[in-house]
Amino acid sequence: MKPLLKKAMMIILGSTLISLGINFFLIPDHVLDGGMIGVGLIFNYVWGLKVGLTIILCSVPIFLVAWFRYRLYFYNSLHGLLISSFFIDVFHILRPYHLPLDPAMSSIAGGMFVGGGIGLMLRNDTSTGGTDLLAQMIADVSRLNVGFVIFLIDAVVIGMSGYLFSTETLLLSAMAVLSVALVTMITTSKPTLE
Repeated sequence: MKPLLKKAMMIILGSTLISLGINFFLIPDHVLDGGMIGVGLIFNYVWGLKVGLTIILCSVPIFLVAWFRYRLYFYNSLHGLLISSFFIDVFHILRPYHLPLDPAMSSIAGGMFVGGGIGLMLRNDTSTGGTDLLAQMIADVSRLNVGFVIFLIDAVVIGMSGYLFSTETLLLSAMAVLSVALVTMITTSKPTLE
């Protein structure tokens, strides 16, 4: 029972950090993240769709693969996906109250919050699903650090979306993605005993 309670707490804490990073720092300055969060932000900026709902819908194919090939990841990620997406959409009320930071600082801070939330969840064998789940599956097969795999996927999303937004947005988004990757890598690294 204790491990389940710990995992539940990490899902809630991680989801809270992710939703604060997105709503309090990234969206007010029109900054992207990578992966499914980035896709959700693109849909929000272009068509006004809810970020969390878009993340859930776009994650369905990855969850289908997980259901058939990585059933444990499916179960470990489903709660993270639903709770983090719900928190992202519920905490949208924070957007008008964001700190008036320089957009570069806001991008870094938002990335740190998102990376911290993702890292906490991954460290406790759960994730937000989407490309985090995909990155977990790739990391298991390739033995690459999951934070590095997330960074690669994020870079692809940012690169593909380059034609939709300004150069400034892309630079700020690159800063956010780098922050997410670094904090995720730090959070998920296992300490070595010497």
